[in-house]
Amino acid sequence: MNWMGNLQQLGRSLMLPTIALPIAAVLLRLGDLPWDVIHASGFGDMLLLAGNTIFDYIPIIFAVGVALGLTESAGIAGLSAMLGYFMFTRLIEHALGSQFQLGVSGGILIGLLAAIIYHRCKEIKLPEYIQFFGGPRMVPLIMGLSTLVVSYIMIGIGPYLEMGMGKLSSWLLGLGGFGAFVYGIAHRLLVPSGLHHILNNFFWFQVGAYETPTGHMAYGDLPRYFAGDPTAGTYMAGLYPIMMFALPAIAFAIIGEAREDLKPKIKATFLTAALASFLTGVTEPIEFAFLFVAPYLFIIHAILSGAAMWLAYELHIQHGFSYSAGAIDYIINLHLSHNGLLLIPIGLVYGLLYYFLFRWAIRRFQIPTPGREEGSSLEEWAGDIPYRSPLILQALGGKDNIKKIEACITRLRLTLVNDRLMDITALRHLGAAGVIRLGGGNVQVVFGTFSELIREEIMKVLRKDIHVVLFTSPMQGRMIPIEEVPDRIFASRLVGNGVAFIPEKGELVSPVAGTIMHIYPTMHALGILTEEGLEVLLHIGIDTSSLPGKCFNAVVKEGDRVEPGQLLIKFNFNKVKKFASSLATPMIITNPDLVKSWSYAPFKTVKKGQGSVMSVVLKPTKSTGGTNG
Repeated sequence: MNWMGNLQQLGRSLMLPTIALPIAAVLLRLGDLPWDVIHASGFGDMLLLAGNTIFDYIPIIFAVGVALGLTESAGIAGLSAMLGYFMFTRLIEHALGSQFQLGVSGGILIGLLAAIIYHRCKEIKLPEYIQFFGGPRMVPLIMGLSTLVVSYIMIGIGPYLEMGMGKLSSWLLGLGGFGAFVYGIAHRLLVPSGLHHILNNFFWFQVGAYETPTGHMAYGDLPRYFAGDPTAGTYMAGLYPIMMFALPAIAFAIIGEAREDLKPKIKATFLTAALASFLTGVTEPIEFAFLFVAPYLFIIHAILSGAAMWLAYELHIQHGFSYSAGAIDYIINLHLSHNGLLLIPIGLVYGLLYYFLFRWAIRRFQIPTPGREEGSSLEEWAGDIPYRSPLILQALGGKDNIKKIEACITRLRLTLVNDRLMDITALRHLGAAGVIRLGGGNVQVVFGTFSELIREEIMKVLRKDIHVVLFTSPMQGRMIPIEEVPDRIFASRLVGNGVAFIPEKGELVSPVAGTIMHIYPTMHALGILTEEGLEVLLHIGIDTSSLPGKCFNAVVKEGDRVEPGQLLIKFNFNKVKKFASSLATPMIITNPDLVKSWSYAPFKTVKKGQGSVMSVVLKPTKSTGGTNG
C-alpha cells in the first residue's frame, strides 16, 4: 500500500475546506463593529450570523472538501459526501441524541468514504437496460447504503470513541506549554513533506470542546477561538512571531549575504517572499531556500518555533486565525484575542534573533543560499510560466511518467511512474526550490506560490496531442539568448533560431538524439538531423573556422547515431578563448519552419548535458523528415 502517497492526498484535501474560513473571520470582524452608532445593529447581527453559520457547518464543509480533494474535484463525489453526511448525522442523532457529535472527524470520515466509493465504482458497467445507474451515477446509491452501515457501527462504538477523544484532548491540553512546544516543533518538521496539514487539522479542529452561551458545541482550537472560548488559541498564537517576523528576517539575511552581482535579483525575489510570509503566513518559499542546503538550520528553526509556542502560552496569549498566522489574520482577529498585542514585541525579538543567527550561520559555514552561487530564483520568471511549463514536464520525465499531478499553495504533488527519471538539476534550473522524494513514486516539487499555475499549464500539455522535442545543454557554461551572440548573422536568426552558450570547458556534447549529417572540415561546427527532421547546428565560437593550429577534434563522424549527452567534439578551450572573436556557441535549428512554438529555460549557468534547457513543439504534419536548408 502506498501509504505515504495516500497521506499526501489526505493532507492536501484537508486544505481545501479551510478556504471557506477566511470569509467567516471577515464577517465576524465586520459584525463586531459598532453598528448601533448608525442605528444598523440589525445589519451587524446579520454579519455575525453569516460568519457563525460557516463555523456551524464546518463538518459538512470538510465532508464535501475531503471528497472533492481526493477525487480531483469530482462533483458526484462531493454530492455523495453531502448526502452521506446528512444521513449520518440524522441517524446518529436519532439513536444517541443531539449531544453526541463527532464534528469535523465525522465530516472527514464521510468525505473519505465518498472518495473511496467514487474510485471503486466510477467505472462499473451494468447491463445496457440499467446502465443509466452505472459508472459515477452509482456512487450516490452505494454511498447511501454504505452510510447506513457506517452509521450503525458508529451508534455502537460512538460513545466509546467520543470518550477516547475527550480523554486524548484533555491529556494534550493538560500538557500546557510543553504540549504547545512539542506541537510547534512537529508542525515545522512536517512542513517539507506536506503532512503538517494532517497534524494541524487534529489540533485546530479536534482538540478541546467549548459550549457557547447558546448551547452550541465548538470543537478544536480554531472554532473554539472564534466561538469565544477564552482558553482557545494555544496552538495558533505562537505561530504569529514566526510567520510575521522570523521568516521574513531569514529572507533579509539571505539578501544580505548574497553576492553583489546577484543581489538585485535575490532582493526582488526574497522581498516578495518576505511580504507573502508577513501578510499571509505562506512560508515555504523562504524555508525551502535553506532546508536542503542546511537541514541543521531547519532543525534549529523548528525548536525556536516550538519555543515561541511555549512562550505565548506562558504569557497567557490567546490569538487565532482563519487561514494562517499572517498580518492580515492578526489584524482581523485581534478583537477576539487576549494579550494579542504582546505578539508584536515577541515577534520583533524573534526577527532580530533570526536575522543575526542566519547571517552568522550562512557566512560561518559558507551555506550556498540563493545569491551566493548562480541559482534559480523562485519567482523571477513567473510571467513566463506557459513557456517554461513544457520544460518542467520534460524534467519530470515526460508525459508518460506522470500518473497524477496536483498542486497546493507552494508545491506540485506528483505520483510518477519512475521518480528516477526526474532531472532534479533541470528542475532547480527551472525555478524549483527543492525536490522531495517520499517513496512509491510520490514526489513534491516546490515552485512557490505559482505552483497551481504551473500545474494548470502542464495539464494543458498533457491533454494535447503534441510533438515536443527536448534539448539538453551541449556544454558547461552560461546559456544566453541568440540575440546576444556577437555575430549579426546568428543574432538576427538568418541561419536559424535557438540559443547560445558561453563555454567554461573544451567539450561539446550532443543536445538531442539524432544522426550526424555534416562535420565541417575544421571540426569547429557540425549538424545533427533528429528523427523528427529538425536540423540542428552547433557552432563553437565566433570566427573560429580559421584559427591557427588544430584546435578542434571531433570524436564522431558523419552518419553516426548520437544520443543526448554523448561527446561530439573536444577543443582547446584556452586557444579558442584567446584567438576567437567570441566563445559564444550557437545551438540553432536551421529549418525553423517545422517549429510551432519555442520554450527556453532561464538564461543562466548550466551543466554539460543538463536537461530541459530548450524545447520546441512541432507543427502537425502528415510525415516528418529532413529538409534541405
